[in-house]
Amino acid sequence: MQSLPSLFISHGAPNLVIDNIPATGFLSAYGQDLRTPRAIVVASAHFEAPAARVSADVSPEMIYDFGGFEPELYEMTYPAPGSPDLAGEIVALLGDQGIDAGLAHNRGYDHGTWVPLMLMFPEAEIPVVQISVSPNLGAEHHYRMGQALRPLGEDDVLVVGSGSLTHNLHAFFRGGFEKDAAPPDWVEEFAAWMHEKVSTGDIGALIDYRRLAPFAAENHPSEEHLLPFFVAAGAAASGGGTGERVHASTSFGVLAMDAYAFH
Repeated sequence: MQSLPSLFISHGAPNLVIDNIPATGFLSAYGQDLRTPRAIVVASAHFEAPAARVSADVSPEMIYDFGGFEPELYEMTYPAPGSPDLAGEIVALLGDQGIDAGLAHNRGYDHGTWVPLMLMFPEAEIPVVQISVSPNLGAEHHYRMGQALRPLGEDDVLVVGSGSLTHNLHAFFRGGFEKDAAPPDWVEEFAAWMHEKVSTGDIGALIDYRRLAPFAAENHPSEEHLLPFFVAAGAAASGGGTGERVHASTSFGVLAMDAYAFH
């Protein structure tokens, strides 16, 4: 059986799950096109820890880690089971590569996990395990984490990095962007650079994006929303980091909602 691709998805604002924007329709349709995995591993931008931590609860609860959105969002549940066995396997895989890793208990599903999965796999029957990101450790570390997870794709486990291709909320609040606003040049140029480097498999440039990419700091004042991208790229079965952009759109101008599949 062919390995599952690893995915990077931009999860946007929490109300993506009830919104009517291109990214909403993409995630709903893309989930139907994928082979159903036996489990899902999500590296979420909203699960931060100083070192890799892996959720190990049998029945994770919900985390509504946002405020000021539509009331119905706070009533939503995603009752997918966890998988302590898979969590232990992931900790072992990371440890084998010299990466400090441990289990996390009482860690519910944050919106970086449940929002996209509710669109992609609405039945909530597939076990889900979350992995933290560590903004203090940078892109190369997270690429190495992904490399450690490569065997999972061969074992019918879907590895997902959930973040945002661009994520400058300060610019969003300052600019007063409407939902369908055209992206500014600094967003378009960064997204185009990322697309070019992924298409050519230039993982060295991608890891060094902070120095090489146009407007890197403007699009990511902090790195947590791009680090899941590197986990997904590292988990590619081919090992080369070459990927396919499977969706491109923007929300509120400054949020690039691009998604990539790495085979």
